[in-house]
Amino acid sequence: MGLFSSSPASPPPPKISSDGAPIAPDRTQRAKCWESRDAYFGCLDRNNIVDSITEKDKAEKACSVEGRGFESNCASSWVTYFKKRRVMEYQRNKTLERLKAEGAQEMPGQIGPPGPGQRP
Repeated sequence: MGLFSSSPASPPPPKISSDGAPIAPDRTQRAKCWESRDAYFGCLDRNNIVDSITEKDKAEKACSVEGRGFESNCASSWVTYFKKRRVMEYQRNKTLERLKAEGAQEMPGQIGPPGPGQRP
């Protein structure tokens, strides 16, 4: 953070490997990112905000401290991914609740490719 700047300090840019590709964050950097993500999403939950992208002003007003922590501890692509995933999971859960309320029954089996050690 600069002396007269009001913007949060951003994480250092990723180190570049010898082949020119960025080096992925290590375990402690990922854990710090997840911890700040959980704090931000907890704040959003307490303020009944599901989509912090479309409700940006409301989210910034209610959770500005947690949001700055989330954005400073995670890569911007991760921030976008986690925010979109939060909305997708919320919509999925609401759809499942609606289907159960309508009397839908869960089918036996698995959707998608078989897991390790399972036969197709």
